[in-house]
Formats: sequence, structure tokens, C-alpha cells
Amino acid sequence: MRYLLLLFWLVPAFTVAQQADLVDFVTIKATVEPVFSSESVTGTVKTTFKMLQASDSVYLDGIRMRVLETALEGVKVTSSEKKIWFTGNFEANREYTAFFKYEAAPKQALYFAGNQVWTQGQGKYTSHWLPSLDDMNDKVEFDLTIVAPIGINVMANGKLVAKQENDGKIYFEFDMKLPMSSYLVAFAMGDLVRTDHNSRSGVPLMHYILAKDEAKREPTYRYTQEIFDFLETEIGVPYPWQNYKQAPVRDFLYAGMENTSATIFSEAFVVDSIAFNDRNYINVNAHELAHQWFGNLVTETSGTHHWLQEGFATYYAMLAEKEIFGVDHYYWKLMQSAEQLEARSAEGKGESLLNPKASSLTFYEKGAWALHMLKELIGEQSFKVAVKNYLEKHQFKNVTTEDFLREVRAATPISIDSWEADWLVQTAFKAKQAFESLVKNEFINEYFRTSSLRGIPIEEKKEELKYLLTDPNDYLGQEVVYQLALEPLEKTEDLYKLAFESDNLYVRQAIALTMEEVPRSLLASYESLLDDSSYVSLEAALPTLWRYFPENRSKYLDKLKNTVGFQNKNIRQLWLVLAMNTDNYQLDNRQSYIDELKNYSSSTYSFEIRQLALEFINELQLYDTGVLKNLVNASVHHNWRFRNFARSILDTLLQNSIQREKLAKILPELPEKEKKYLNGKLIAE
Repeated sequence: MRYLLLLFWLVPAFTVAQQADLVDFVTIKATVEPVFSSESVTGTVKTTFKMLQASDSVYLDGIRMRVLETALEGVKVTSSEKKIWFTGNFEANREYTAFFKYEAAPKQALYFAGNQVWTQGQGKYTSHWLPSLDDMNDKVEFDLTIVAPIGINVMANGKLVAKQENDGKIYFEFDMKLPMSSYLVAFAMGDLVRTDHNSRSGVPLMHYILAKDEAKREPTYRYTQEIFDFLETEIGVPYPWQNYKQAPVRDFLYAGMENTSATIFSEAFVVDSIAFNDRNYINVNAHELAHQWFGNLVTETSGTHHWLQEGFATYYAMLAEKEIFGVDHYYWKLMQSAEQLEARSAEGKGESLLNPKASSLTFYEKGAWALHMLKELIGEQSFKVAVKNYLEKHQFKNVTTEDFLREVRAATPISIDSWEADWLVQTAFKAKQAFESLVKNEFINEYFRTSSLRGIPIEEKKEELKYLLTDPNDYLGQEVVYQLALEPLEKTEDLYKLAFESDNLYVRQAIALTMEEVPRSLLASYESLLDDSSYVSLEAALPTLWRYFPENRSKYLDKLKNTVGFQNKNIRQLWLVLAMNTDNYQLDNRQSYIDELKNYSSSTYSFEIRQLALEFINELQLYDTGVLKNLVNASVHHNWRFRNFARSILDTLLQNSIQREKLAKILPELPEKEKKYLNGKLIAE
């Protein structure tokens, strides 16, 4: 019997290796219902596949899924650890249809966050919640119906063709007309409200936002239509999908994800008009939209060609920002990425763009630089022709770097061999070439001249700095302030006055970030930073004023008592810490301030809010039973950065005998997952 079992498992193993040669999955029509109480999913799948060769079995990927019920004669459906198997007497050049019900409890790729559910399948993870194909080289037409509770809205790939209420649930039916890789299948559900617009070419643009953030819709999505219109024109290929939708979600793993026709992004980019000045969605917005062509319309065959997705998306996002903010901004971003790439290269950590294990910095920033240099080499017109032909020839297919290079060579008589060697193959960053490109821009030349003043005594450069602070450029003005911070205040006070009087938001922001001690002669000017439309400035200026002018603490706190700040409530949480540590300030409310700060560490809030709260709580050692439970909960969070942050604090607390004893006492009260983790730490310690 042992040998028979071994033979049984060897057959599927052989079949897996030959799957792409055996079968073409044409459509997957699925109904998916997230189950909040168990953080699981149930669903049905109807799939059509065409046999390329005769076989007795083919599969979809399905991680730890259980097949509950099947239908349709001639196709048997079963599940194993990682596969959904279809077995039968399948003949070559025939189409077959299979139908089955399934359930799964995904450990990744589908996440529950409060009353929201969202997916993140980049790579090969969609198969954790939806039977699909991990191989990005196999493209399928997906039609999803998502089942949601009453009052919850849903965004998914394709066009919403029906919305029906049945048995106290809402069924959102989406139709996708064209094929895509499985990792780009996605949905998001929550208390989302939608507004509709149209691009210049008539493509429906749908902007979702949480109902509580309705007032932030405009600054969050500011310039979205302009970005769409620009990219469609610049790329030269019409937007390929039925519509374009975007939705922010809580506790997202990354900045954003370019699911086909349906971008999901972090709610950290949901901003009001003040936060827009400091931390807006524009770059991420443009980057994910560019992926609809580069990554979704044409998809890499493997990680070796990942730059074809991330380098292109980064480059076209920079072009979109240039359209909005101007050419100086474009070259400023090029210079910043060049500095990062050169620093890594100087450390011996440079990477080829064709290295499948290269860092994000390489794929994104070096990839964008490669395209910038290619356009300079062959000219804008030839570059655009090459890109257009590349996309049109390989649409809905998978590509390699050579596919792109072939179109470049066809579009220009100029040899690209040296460019290919220097920018695709070479590991070192070609800093000299980058510098020669940058200095073609007059603003960058002026910036280099200004930054070269750093080594000159203040007395010798004072007049030039005064000139630069007269109606200053954002970047040059900031550089002047950074240089002032290196000098004694008694030698620079008149220059600081000019910087304050410039009314340039970013020059004044640089003062807030660099001035460590405020002389009384500049107090009124420095206090005016509290009126600026910048949460970065407020976050820097408030504690500085609070520290150096204790007699005015109540005045400063009163001024900002109703200011929240970014999505992570940075100003509000800072205000709470300062208020509870200000003598004689609203003493009757002090405990409520402490309680509010502690509450922000709970799972009621997003991980960005929780992390900031835990940083303050740890600094002030405001631990009680509730906070310790929140910390353990954070230690098993799905966002790995936040999880690792919480675990680091927990490890430190376990070294303290008093806190260790408190943690041991709460162990029986914890949910199973948290109990298991904490128990393991207690035993290990």
C-alpha cells in the first residue's frame, strides 16, 4: 500500500511540472463571501478550461482549501494541501467546465481589519482565498461576485453589473472582459462611499473613501483625473480596462497595489488640505495607475524582468509629477534617487536590474533612471514609439526584457548596446553619467552651487544666502536653512528672519525641523510656525516651544487642542503627552488624556495610530493590563513592520520582572493566537 500511495503522489507532481503545456484556464467565475466571525471565506467557483493535450488531471492552486460540494458530470473535483484537482478523461482541444463550493481560512492574502476586508495577492498569494493560478504567466478572465453584509460597499476588478439583496446580504457582481494574472485579482469591502468621474477619453474613474473621511476626498484624490489623462496621452496606448477604481483600506501592507482596474492603497494617504502639503497620494496614485499598463497589460515572465513593471511605473509616476509640479521637481527626485543608488553602490551593494533578487531600490529607482537615460540617448520620439509598440505587441501577454529591447532597436538607428551594459547589466550605479544628465537642468546646477557653499565660512557667503532667501525656491531655500543650522545663532539671526519672512511653507518647515534652540529674539517668528499649513512643522515646533518657553505652555496647548494631524493622529497624540506633563494644565482632565493615549494602542485603531501610541506609552512607561493586552495583540498583527515593532517592545518588557509577572497574569485572558505567542516567549525567556 505504501508504494501505491507513493505512485499516486508522483503522478500529480509530474502533472504540475507540465501544467502550462496541458491546459489553458479560460475563465474563472467565482462567488466569494468573507466570514467576519471566523476570518474565513466560503465560495463557489465555475471554471472553464481548454485542454491543450490529453490528460487525466489538471489543477488550480488553492492553499489549504476544502471542497464542500461539486457539480457537473465528467469532472471530479478534489483538494489537496495546495491544489484543487480536476480529474477525468480530458481530451485534447476540448473545453471543459467544472463547478464546486469551497471554504478556506487564509493565513495571508485576505485580511480582516475592523469592518473592512481586503486582499493583497502580489506574487502568488491569491490562491489563499480564491482558487486560481499562482503562475503569473497564465492569464485568466475573472468574474467575481462578492457577498457583503447590508450597509457595506465593495470594490473589485471589472465593471459592477448587478447589485442584489438576498437573505440579508448584498451580492455585488463584477464582470471582467479581459484576462489577467491571478495575483491581480482583488476586492475591498467596508464602509466605503463612491464618487464617479470620467477621464478625458471617457473612461469611468471611481473614487472610494470611508464614510468618516468624506471631507478628505478632494485632497486625497487631488489631480487624479489630470494624472490619468496625462499618462494615457504620454504612454500613447489607450487605458486597457473597463474602468479605474481606487479605495483606501486600513492596515494595508504597502503604500498601494495596482490590482487590475482596482487599486487598493493605505489609508495613511487619506489627507486633508493641510496634510496634502506634507504627505500626499500623488506619487503612489500615479505609480499604481502606470502599472495598469506596465504589469497588468503586459506582465513579466519572472523576477528577472521585474524592472519592466516597477521601473516603468516609477518613471511614469515621475513624469506625471513633472506635469503637475514642474521640471525642477522631476530633476530633484532624480537627484535624490541617484544619491541613494550611488551610496549603495559605493558600499559594494550595487545590483543589476536583471537580478531577480535585487532590492526595491534597484527595481524602482535604478529602473526609472535606466529609462530616463534611454530616452536621453535615443530621443523622446523614438522612446515613445518603442514603448507604444512594446505594449501593443505584447498586450495581455507576458514579457521579458528582450521583448522591450527589440522594440527599442526597431525604433531607432542609435546603438543601445552600451546603455544596456551600463544600466541593465552593470551592478554599479553609473554616477558620472547620472551627474552629466542632471546638470543639463539649470535648477540642479544652481542647487549644486548652493550646496557647495557648505564648506565656506558664514561671513563669506552671507550675501549670497540672503539673495537665495529672497523669494526662495522651495529646495534652494531649504538648503540655505540646513546650512544655517550648522552655524552659531548669533551669526545667522538676520538670515533666519529673512527665512521666516519668506512665507515659503517648506523653507519655514526646514526651520522647524532644524532649529534646536529658539532665541527670544526670534520667539514671535518661531511661534508663527504654529499657524502654518504643515503638520510636519507643527509636530516639530510644538515640543520645541513647550520645552524652551514653559511659561507659555498653556497658550501653545490651547492653540492646538483641536488639531488631529495626519491619519496616525500625530499632533493629537503629541498634544496629549505634553498636556499630561504640563503642571497645572487642566488637571481635572489629566487622567482622561492618559486614558485616551492608552486607548489609541488598541485594535480599534489602525496600526499607524497604535504604533505612535505605543512609542509614547513606552517612553512614559504607562503600562497597565489593557495596554499590555494591546501590545500582545500587536505582536501577532498581519503588518510585519508593526508586528516586529511591537515584538521588540515586548521582548524588552519581558526582561523586567514586574512587567513579566503582569504579562504572565494576563495569559489566560488572551485569544488563542495571542496566548500561543506570549506563552512561547514566556517559556523561551
